[in-house]
Amino acid sequence: MLRWNHCCCLVLGLAVLTADNRSSVAAVEPKSTPEVSNFGLQVQVGANGITSESPTRTRRSAAQQVSYTDGERAPSDADRLGLVNWQEESQEMLPVAPQGNGNGYEWQVLPEGLMYKTYLAGEKESRMAAVWLSSKGRNGIVWETALGGHVGLLRYGNTDAIHPEGWQLDLEGAALPRVDMGNNDDLESCDFRAGFLSTWRKGANAYKAGYYHLSSHAGDEYLIRNPSFQRLNYVRDSVIVGWTHFLTDDAQVYGEVAYAFNCEDGAEPLELQYGVQYSPMVFGMRGAPFAAINGHTRQDYGFITSVNVQAGWQWRGTTNHTYRLGMQYYTGPAMQWEFSGMKETLFGGGMWMDY
Repeated sequence: MLRWNHCCCLVLGLAVLTADNRSSVAAVEPKSTPEVSNFGLQVQVGANGITSESPTRTRRSAAQQVSYTDGERAPSDADRLGLVNWQEESQEMLPVAPQGNGNGYEWQVLPEGLMYKTYLAGEKESRMAAVWLSSKGRNGIVWETALGGHVGLLRYGNTDAIHPEGWQLDLEGAALPRVDMGNNDDLESCDFRAGFLSTWRKGANAYKAGYYHLSSHAGDEYLIRNPSFQRLNYVRDSVIVGWTHFLTDDAQVYGEVAYAFNCEDGAEPLELQYGVQYSPMVFGMRGAPFAAINGHTRQDYGFITSVNVQAGWQWRGTTNHTYRLGMQYYTGPAMQWEFSGMKETLFGGGMWMDY
């Protein structure tokens, strides 16, 4: 019995000693640390050598490993790979600023913005518009519209749509019909305009020079209702020069001269246009008020001047387009140039979209 007890105690003692030895060895055994080779292989190196390895798709240094505090989940190989790849790809995807020539100017095709804006109260500008006007001696209302636009084709200048500078080639054109709403919405007449403009802007001054064509046509319904009316083939092919000066960002004065080298059926060569306008540089939903007055003097009428006044509320976009709602008053020679020799006074309201 004594020998059996001694044997049991001996076995228990050896077991405790063996457990203590294993704990001490584990305490001094270095933890495996990840090392990254130059060839993109991640290996775990421990006291007994290489214990595992996993391929990676990108090269990383040990300095790129992410440390985590207690309580946080250590990332898997896939997590670490995704993090590093995202960091590297985000660096590659950063936009690169265009390289200019030292003065900030560069060539651009179809640039945003115009060097020379249309005149707000110009009655023959290329834009989108719809205006309802009444006149003395007329039954009902006439609907003056504009279906067109004004865009840049080529620019050598900066890339600013709000304050562009440099040189730009523009294309402009519009159909400018009149509908008689008091007579079954008959088409009375339509003026067609198209042109190319070379424009410049520097600081507070903008300039334009170019060519424009304008021709006027009576509507079929109007000719049927007025069989005695003598239709005119009114045509102007003109060279044009203009200047706009910015008193402030919000207010401008302007003037232009056009000379028709080809004119037919009542058209005469010389044409002058000038005015002042207030158009605040306010962007967004709030908008701002606007006001403009335009004078148009044509040799056609012995240099009698038409006056067009507009006022209302406008909204301006980030590309410097404006949408306007307001009132209009016009007096002078007929706004539709097919009716050469006639005069009219019109008052009403509408909307305008300027480029």
